[in-house]
Amino acid sequence: MRVAIVGAGIAGLACAERLADYQIDAVLFDKGKRPGGRLSSLSIEEGAWDFGAPYLVARDPLFSAKAARWTREGVLARWWSGPAGAMVGTPSMGALVGAMCDNLDVRFRTHVNRTFRDDTGWHVAGDGFQEGPFYAVLMATPAEQAAALLSLHDLAMASEAASVRSVACWTVMASFAEPLDIETTFLSDSPPLSWAARDNTKPDRPDRECWVIQADAAWSRPNLERDAKDVANDLLEAFRQQTNADLPPTTFLKAHRWRYARPRGEQDLLLWNEERRLGACGDWCRAPTIEGAWLSGNALAETVARSLSGNIGDLPCEAVNSAQAAE
Repeated sequence: MRVAIVGAGIAGLACAERLADYQIDAVLFDKGKRPGGRLSSLSIEEGAWDFGAPYLVARDPLFSAKAARWTREGVLARWWSGPAGAMVGTPSMGALVGAMCDNLDVRFRTHVNRTFRDDTGWHVAGDGFQEGPFYAVLMATPAEQAAALLSLHDLAMASEAASVRSVACWTVMASFAEPLDIETTFLSDSPPLSWAARDNTKPDRPDRECWVIQADAAWSRPNLERDAKDVANDLLEAFRQQTNADLPPTTFLKAHRWRYARPRGEQDLLLWNEERRLGACGDWCRAPTIEGAWLSGNALAETVARSLSGNIGDLPCEAVNSAQAAE
């Protein structure tokens, strides 16, 4: 039995991993070039930056168990000089989604813009490709993108997604010729900056002085369509003012625009239409964090597995054992 998942960020990957425990094969389709999403990272000669989520915190028992597994596998470690409880991927935040992709069928550079169902099942299609049939299709994209794909099949589910508004923001990656003469490793809530992280203080990072600087929503909104070079310079100056530091010359400076950086608020949505075999997950369904995205994908997979198999007694032994261990 095959299921299609549109979106290979943390929610989609968590969903696919949990479905695999129930011996349900998932094929993930993602328009990106490589694993990343909100865990995007960049590593080049000039330095390394986590320009998506700067770190994660595990509070929920299920997600804490996943974080412990990542730690044992060597792709997650404590960021001791960062915020309380902060953990980061090693050697980058992107390593977490990279590790999740290793045992899954993920199709990158495949932008799904149409889904339809016929007598054989669900199909997904985009420019130059079409694949199916699938027994079910699950959306694991930002709410605005999910709403468009859901609208032809389930108006109620599409309305839930359409009611969510994501906050856009600009993020800057900067490296410096010399270390900055400041003690802080993480700056937060300093308008117009939402946060700034000294990424070279994270474990397994290069020594070069590298910072990620993210603007807050109030600044990003009116500046969203500006030239990236101008944005980078303005936010670097804002960072200088907030730290009161004498900044050395930059060896790398680049701005990245996130149109769907963070959904507003927290919800408790479990979106699954059993009759149509259609569902959706993401941080916008749970909480705007890495943990929230993972929990949403995991919960949808549990619901789908039970729906497709009738009840847990009909599931493979391995899935039963896994489910019991998680309880």
